[in-house]
Amino acid sequence: MAWHPKTMITDATIEVLRNNTGLCGNVSGLESCIKPSRGSHNHKIKKVILLIVFPLAPGTLMLAFVCFKFSCHLCQMSNTRNNQVGGNIIAPKNVFTIWSFDGKMVYENIIEATEEFDDKHLIGLGAQGSVYKAELPSGQVVAVKKLHSITNAENSDLKCFANEIKALTEIRHCNIVKLYGYCSHSHLSFLVYEFMEKGSLEKILKDDEEAIAFGWKKRVNVIKDIANALCYMHHDCTPPIVHRDISSKNILLDLEYVARVSDFGTAKLLDANSDNWTSFAGTYGYAAPKFAYTMEVNEKCDVYSFGVLAWKYYMEKTLEILYLTLHNGLS
Repeated sequence: MAWHPKTMITDATIEVLRNNTGLCGNVSGLESCIKPSRGSHNHKIKKVILLIVFPLAPGTLMLAFVCFKFSCHLCQMSNTRNNQVGGNIIAPKNVFTIWSFDGKMVYENIIEATEEFDDKHLIGLGAQGSVYKAELPSGQVVAVKKLHSITNAENSDLKCFANEIKALTEIRHCNIVKLYGYCSHSHLSFLVYEFMEKGSLEKILKDDEEAIAFGWKKRVNVIKDIANALCYMHHDCTPPIVHRDISSKNILLDLEYVARVSDFGTAKLLDANSDNWTSFAGTYGYAAPKFAYTMEVNEKCDVYSFGVLAWKYYMEKTLEILYLTLHNGLS
């Protein structure tokens, strides 16, 4: 007699099928054929996570907000303290700031290097003060401009002086002399500048040997350097800076004859609400005639002075070439 698989399963008793691995059914002794899906398991896990996280979310957001406000408060307090004290920038009695240096140490080093501003270290004189050469113990050479006494200056004037000087220390341009810092005191005030080996353009042109070495190509490059500096001051600084005294004495050169604009003592930070100045500043012959009687300060003042400077040295070189041409032609 032949057995068919279907007949064997149909005729089998429950005792034969019970506890057989791989068999399922809706009878006692067999595993259920309906298995819980992974999706439903994951769904239950998500529900549990939501039940835990959702009540905590408002508290977490509140904590983050409190931390943010606290950080803002600390920054505001820090800015307020800096504005009030200014790193000793606007305090009228004793102000000394040298960026990236230990102020007290540099102050002592400068006094020592100049031998208390002895004349043998003097390298220049100006309307606002005297310039000295100082070599620091590190070997770095700086130019120190010692200002005239400001004993009778008002506290507000000292504050403006300090704030404008601080603004100038933020200028970073290859054609503007770098201001390292300053000391402002009722008995002694000075500025610490980058030292320029060749000195002023005026000094070079007055020296016959230096003037010969300062050829046509170098002169053109100097004019370009000055133009670049003015463009930066007028268009890239906020607020714009007007120098007001662009002249040969305020153009310094390094060993490679790269020009840098210097002496911002007469500079004005342009304010949209105030374009006028109370007194004349600049060099006669370079200053715009209109400025002498209107006292209106704007970028055009510097552009006029730049034009005079460029024309003067262009014409000087042109006349020199014309003279040599005529001299060689007649000889």
